[in-house]
Amino acid sequence: MLLLATDLDGTFLAGQSFHKQQLYRMIREMNDVRLVFVTGRGLETVIPLLKDPVIPQPDYIICDVGATIVNGHSLDPIQPLQSAVEEKWPGTLILSNKLKKVRGLRWQEVPQSRRCSFFYDEKTDIEQLNKIAASLGCDVLKSAGKFVDVLPPGVNKGSTLKQLIKFLNIPGENILVAGDTLNDLSLYETGFKGVVVGCAEERLLEATKDMPQVYHAGKAGCGGILESLEHFHEFKKYYPKENIEKIKSVNGDNQLLMVYHRLPYEIKEINGQRERITPQSPNGIIPSLMGLFRGGRAGTWIAWEEVDKKKEQLRNIYPDEKRFPNLLAARIGLTKKDVDLFYKIFSKEAFWPTIFSFIEKAAFDHNHWEHFIKINRMFAEKAAAEADHQATVWIHDYNLWMVPGILRQLRSDLKIAFFHHTSFPPADIFNIIPWRGEIIGSLLQCDYIGFHIPRYVENFVDVVKSQLPAKVTEQVNCTERFLTYSCPLGVEKMTRRIEAGGRTVKLGAHPVGVNVDFIKDVYKRPATQNAIQAMRKKMGDKQVILSVERLDYVKGPLEKIDAFQEFLEQYPEFHGKVELINICTPPAKGMKVYDKIQQDLEQAIGKINGKYSRFDWTPIHFFFRSFPFEDIISYYGIADVAWITPLRDGLNLVAKEYVAVQGLIKDNSGVLLLSEFAGASVELGYAVRTNPYDRKSLKEGLLHALVMEKPERQMRMKRLFDSVEYYDIDFWGNEFISELENTGKEENIPAEIIMN
Repeated sequence: MLLLATDLDGTFLAGQSFHKQQLYRMIREMNDVRLVFVTGRGLETVIPLLKDPVIPQPDYIICDVGATIVNGHSLDPIQPLQSAVEEKWPGTLILSNKLKKVRGLRWQEVPQSRRCSFFYDEKTDIEQLNKIAASLGCDVLKSAGKFVDVLPPGVNKGSTLKQLIKFLNIPGENILVAGDTLNDLSLYETGFKGVVVGCAEERLLEATKDMPQVYHAGKAGCGGILESLEHFHEFKKYYPKENIEKIKSVNGDNQLLMVYHRLPYEIKEINGQRERITPQSPNGIIPSLMGLFRGGRAGTWIAWEEVDKKKEQLRNIYPDEKRFPNLLAARIGLTKKDVDLFYKIFSKEAFWPTIFSFIEKAAFDHNHWEHFIKINRMFAEKAAAEADHQATVWIHDYNLWMVPGILRQLRSDLKIAFFHHTSFPPADIFNIIPWRGEIIGSLLQCDYIGFHIPRYVENFVDVVKSQLPAKVTEQVNCTERFLTYSCPLGVEKMTRRIEAGGRTVKLGAHPVGVNVDFIKDVYKRPATQNAIQAMRKKMGDKQVILSVERLDYVKGPLEKIDAFQEFLEQYPEFHGKVELINICTPPAKGMKVYDKIQQDLEQAIGKINGKYSRFDWTPIHFFFRSFPFEDIISYYGIADVAWITPLRDGLNLVAKEYVAVQGLIKDNSGVLLLSEFAGASVELGYAVRTNPYDRKSLKEGLLHALVMEKPERQMRMKRLFDSVEYYDIDFWGNEFISELENTGKEENIPAEIIMN
């Protein structure tokens, strides 16, 4: 048996996240381990920890520096031990009134019972304090050079622990005590085996250096406690050596923090209960990012969760402890009003149109910007609080542009990375943002910044150069993976490193991939094959043109429909021989900015179907709803042409999903017709590219795709599939992390936030 009696702050609640999870899990899973919290806190401040699903439940709690002792499960006082302490206490009111006379003594405004806690400094009359305490039969205990406790005589952490051990009749050789400040000295004076954890108060180290039963650990907090389990022969069986070595061999014990606006799970009501479930989209970013925590890597996922009350506190939880045992979710509570203003209104009305060069739609509100800063600060403060020393922090997307700058001020030791999930506009577009300087100043606090394609990297560099002196110190050729001169988004060389604002920042291009293995699995399922055969039979010999997109003006849905109308007018020979299946996913609820485009789109489609439909033929099948991914796979399987024509798009995963399915089909003769202004166009060189701003180009591209000979179709699709299969979603995540981890550790001088 092992009874661990441990201080909290600086000890059991401290150390690297990896070590905390290992120790906490060992305590929860081993039946012969007992846990005792021994702390200077008052009971009221310990109780919230008991509701924390991550921290193991203590069997007993000794708090108020030994003056309070309760059952950790029921919180009932342990009698007769508690009564014995109470009998020695003269009373808080009597003592506090007398101690008011002591010069330089300041009362601690914290919950406390059967003790009086104060702050003191060099101006405090300690001699007078000792005299008053002695006159009432009380002891004085100083710690950390600033705290002083007046306690019942003979009462301290160690004495109360000894009484508890005697009461429980537990052999002394089964006890391990742990602490980090002089306040914990009495624990080691009990004679029990003990560990002084790393980063402990120097005076405690000095006081315990000649105690043979006390081990001085190198690692802080829980890491030090784990060290001591391995050090003491009697406790070695409790040290999770196999698990620790296995995890460290895969990815070390360095903590990775993922800062994202969405949680790695969805909340749904099932049988009247709110339950967390795995995200339904397999090709979103979240499953890939979660995959980085396979093998037990220690990490924390920071995101917002909607709450009813503004200051509602959300504790850390395990989003999926079975699959990712050392990954925690640290939630930031935002009200619906906060979310709507931060995400659905300001981000979508100010930044979204600017990012995609629709500057006529941009609206800037300085009050909304202040709210944006406030939310970003909440994310930065949460990351600063959760991060281990020298942890790696990966921040995602434009909603969190200001987090790097704030976080760098709070924690200069961290390695900070940022990935931009959208496009990044050229300097003359980006610089219309009133807060352009603050945003760039924040991003330059990163060690590494990733974008989808080289063009966005160069746009970012141009923006930096437009605002402050910047020097390009490293470039690479783009031709191995990306198109250069042959498409509008191509560039010949990409900047890999710049010096600006007193810092060196590394840059890279990382187009997101799709989960090809999952797509293969879904495609091969009997239900999917049956659905494909049934739909193909229903379509007969008609060629199917498929469009899948979210309702958004940047996707160019209306431009495509107008072009299709002209196509039918110009090429009547295709009447009855082609059908356009248009799947349009609705935006999030409350996004009023998209209402008009929905109305215009529905009217245009109705006009075409009203003019050309026959009993046996409907030109356009329009679906304004979300489909399960399994159903989308079936549509990809029957589509002869995927017509993907956004006016602007950071990347476009639909194009890659279509290729991933078509590449699995025996004759793989589908054609990808892709906008030149989708980021994926510089990767997918064998797609038929079209200019969505030019109706003639849209029509001619569609005609080209429909009449293309089968051998050319197959050749193009095979080349596309090879690329999509190789550069899949795992490649994206692993490549980014590899680049980040290899980023140099040059000393960077924090730059001031650049002002306009």
